Amino acid sequence: MSGWGFLSVFLALALTAPAIGASGQNPPAAPSPNPQPVLIELFTSEGCSSCPPADGILERLDEFQPIAGAQLIVLSEHVTYWDHDGWKDPNSLQALTDRQAAYEIQLGERDSYTPQFVVDGTHEVQLDHVADMEAMLNKAKDEPRIPVRISDVKLDPADATTLRAHIEADANDIHTADVYVAVALNHVESQVLKGENGGKHLEHVAVVQQLTKVGKLSKGKSFAQDVQFKLKPGTDLKNIRLVAFVQEPGPGKLLGACQTKPTT
Repeated sequence: MSGWGFLSVFLALALTAPAIGASGQNPPAAPSPNPQPVLIELFTSEGCSSCPPADGILERLDEFQPIAGAQLIVLSEHVTYWDHDGWKDPNSLQALTDRQAAYEIQLGERDSYTPQFVVDGTHEVQLDHVADMEAMLNKAKDEPRIPVRISDVKLDPADATTLRAHIEADANDIHTADVYVAVALNHVESQVLKGENGGKHLEHVAVVQQLTKVGKLSKGKSFAQDVQFKLKPGTDLKNIRLVAFVQEPGPGKLLGACQTKPTT
């Protein structure tokens, strides 16, 4: 992109400024009517010294929603390949490491690396090229989307560790696609004792705990399915978000997404 727009400056400040917003200062802008969902996945690790600035950017994108007309749906996906370097990330999952490796094949990357942003399954952004993200997000918000919905989110009355929900996606005549649901924690804090971030107190947003392919959206047919997930004992439902998205196999292009944050 030519020049630095509003978001580019916003993200540059995020690389150096402490987290804001929790104190009530600089509240998020009012949401746009009928915003288009844009999925931003961040592959990260608490064992990677260059990841905390990217974690901060993701937090700000989630909180401040700086792209007019877009709903930025973020996921923090902690990989495992840093776990051998002195600090085992408590949120790392092999499934997310495998997901990133599959992306690298589609994106033409020889190796996986952190931090790596992937937008809508088709575009990557490196931390030192974060200025490119504004144009990318503005372009992504104009892509057509399949409507996706999450409803009936509730804990099983007989088992407080079982979360149930209903997922729907409208029919489309172009693609056969995979339907995913992510269970993520809204906020996670960690005191890192060893490794490259030893001694640092880290904070994360939308930290994926489970990412499950729950079915397929067949060409010309709608999708509707009840799903359930096993939560760790003691998980606070108010700290959970569910993200459902439809994506071409590969993983490939995002076709639709939505999220919900249960409160009870």
